[in-house]
Amino acid sequence: MARSRRREELFSPAQMLSGALDAFRLSAHEVLFREGEQGDRMYVVLEGRVDILVGDNVIETASEGDIVGEMALIDNAPRSASVIANTECRLVGIDRDRFHLLVQRNPAFSTHVMKVLANRLRHMNWLVLASPKS
Repeated sequence: MARSRRREELFSPAQMLSGALDAFRLSAHEVLFREGEQGDRMYVVLEGRVDILVGDNVIETASEGDIVGEMALIDNAPRSASVIANTECRLVGIDRDRFHLLVQRNPAFSTHVMKVLANRLRHMNWLVLASPKS
């Protein structure tokens, strides 16, 4: 059991996709996507850092190995946040077909995505509870 837990903790989407031929670059301050837009893919940050914003508030900074935009593959709702490059970045997009293929080939990938979703939900809950009441 400890061995499988350790393997999950060491899982890295960036390592799995580092050689992707369809990786692309963003310049610092370039917008990856905006809150309210329709999304059809998530992204893995291969290099650099991106800021995740709700409204004008940076709620998280994602860096190498992190994923962003994952909710677009779970539901068809508009984007719940914007993502803007903090530094020059290299990313790879994952559409639904690629997502399902990655899950089939490497079940740890789906567990990783679920952990990211859970952590972001916990973080947003904390932000809501910590914000001053009007």
